[in-house]
Amino acid sequence: MSGKLKGKLGNVVCHLYLIILSVIAAFPLLWVLLCSVKSSGDLTSNPTSILPKEFTLGHFKNVIDTLGFTRNIGNSLIIAFFTTVIAIAISSLAAYGIVRFFPKFGNIMSRALVTTYMFPPILLAIPYTLVMAKLGLTNTRVGLVIVYLSFSVPYAVWMLIGFFKTVPVGIEEAARVDGANKMVTFVRIVLPLVAPGIVATAIYTFINAWNEFLYSLILINSTELMTVSVALRSLQGAEILDWGSMMAASTLVVIPSVVFFMFIQKYIAGGMTEGSVK
Repeated sequence: MSGKLKGKLGNVVCHLYLIILSVIAAFPLLWVLLCSVKSSGDLTSNPTSILPKEFTLGHFKNVIDTLGFTRNIGNSLIIAFFTTVIAIAISSLAAYGIVRFFPKFGNIMSRALVTTYMFPPILLAIPYTLVMAKLGLTNTRVGLVIVYLSFSVPYAVWMLIGFFKTVPVGIEEAARVDGANKMVTFVRIVLPLVAPGIVATAIYTFINAWNEFLYSLILINSTELMTVSVALRSLQGAEILDWGSMMAASTLVVIPSVVFFMFIQKYIAGGMTEGSVK
């Protein structure tokens, strides 16, 4: 067998292996999507069938009109959006300052930031609840954003330190020779160079805020301010579990994230690649 034939055979085997893994990974999402358009009778009588015998959008109508799930999606979008914007603004300045002004202590500071993730979030549930109660921020989106920032900012700073290290100092010095001050250099020169890393960090921050459950359950006690993670849990905790509505609600939560990732996956890959270069 020639080397070229071996190479082609290896590519075929590799692609088949990746296709099988992709199908296995995508099957749960496809299952949820197909179950969301099955009738209640079909879900009860033949729950293992893949294709629906009777196609219906009634579960989506029930989730949107009766349960008001779009309101929960809106709450999560608002909280995750402001958490991401504020976290990226703070962490970009902090990471840049660590890299440029504290280079000797940069590694120590980054390790100290990572240690904040060694402790499970449940340990801080009571202190956070007491602090938010003292500030009068329980059952508010602002209080939830502040809590999320306390976890998101250290993680974002740790990630962005690696990206800012890839920016050559000579580029900044050339910009200053041309008359740009430190802030102009940071905004117009440095940030565009680390844009893929910022996008990747922002995505991870947004997804973490979107999926967070514990503090949203503890700090929010109003159905008007409930996030999607708690709303899904409330559906599961009902006396009679409506699997159709559960699958429809899960689809509304998951599908936008999947579509969003399809559009920005190249930025994630680019950001992770640049961050790995020292």
